[in-house]
Amino acid sequence: MEYEIKDLNTMQVQQILQNSIGPRPIAFASTIDKDGIPNLSPFSFFNVFSAAPPILIFSPARRVRDNTTKHTLENVLEVPEVVINVVNFSMVEQTSLSSTEYPKQVNEFEKAGFTAIESDLIRPFRVKESPVQFECKVNNVMALGSEGGAGNLIFCEVLKVHIHDNILNENKQIDPFKLDLVARMGGNWYCRANGTALFEVEKPLTTMGIGVDALPHSIRYSPILTGNDLGKLGNIQTLPNKEELQYFKDSEEYEISLESEVNSDFASHRVAKQLITEGKTIEALKYLLING
Repeated sequence: MEYEIKDLNTMQVQQILQNSIGPRPIAFASTIDKDGIPNLSPFSFFNVFSAAPPILIFSPARRVRDNTTKHTLENVLEVPEVVINVVNFSMVEQTSLSSTEYPKQVNEFEKAGFTAIESDLIRPFRVKESPVQFECKVNNVMALGSEGGAGNLIFCEVLKVHIHDNILNENKQIDPFKLDLVARMGGNWYCRANGTALFEVEKPLTTMGIGVDALPHSIRYSPILTGNDLGKLGNIQTLPNKEELQYFKDSEEYEISLESEVNSDFASHRVAKQLITEGKTIEALKYLLING
């Protein structure tokens, strides 16, 4: 299926974007108006964009159905301060409830059953139940349009961060499993960042991999190895030399791997794939280079 945006209405565009771009982190934004009335609402058009200065940006879009604006946007234009609370699995249902379009005088903290606690540097309240809370000043609000569906980028500079001790590991760093974040998908769907949904990918920040193009043709175009497998092999810094290959061939590990081969097409590639799955990427490459 292919679409030109000019042939779609705004609701159709929004549905395609929200269903295909995700999971999206959630900014649970706490604001206050000039009269001191608090507001609490989640936004999934959100991310971090800078560390120096620390800038978070979220976007309350104009409503598609009637082109009205949300209380959050109106509040930050009156009082340019906001608390960005992160949302984990234990609070996701309450967070969703707070997105109900209550009248302006209704307190979403109370409606959703959250505990409002005072911030240290700004006026809006923090959500006690949120595992991480960012006190921010609003540096700028950028309107992206004037029609329904148009976003309004709110540039938030972090002044202070509050982190619950129970999500830290032994090194006093945030543990992603303890944090248990949730993110938005399309429609009513969410995504939970925990369990098997979390996995590590070694990032080549200080190393330079050989690249997939440096692998022999038979490996690059293997019908067994996936793109992820090739990406791991391409992240190895140097191709093994003859001495390294011979040392591996004489090792017990090679004998064990050899014994696991089945009598089928691309048997060596299947063994290598299993080695990669076990985290033995260098051994997998050596095995492939020896056995073709």
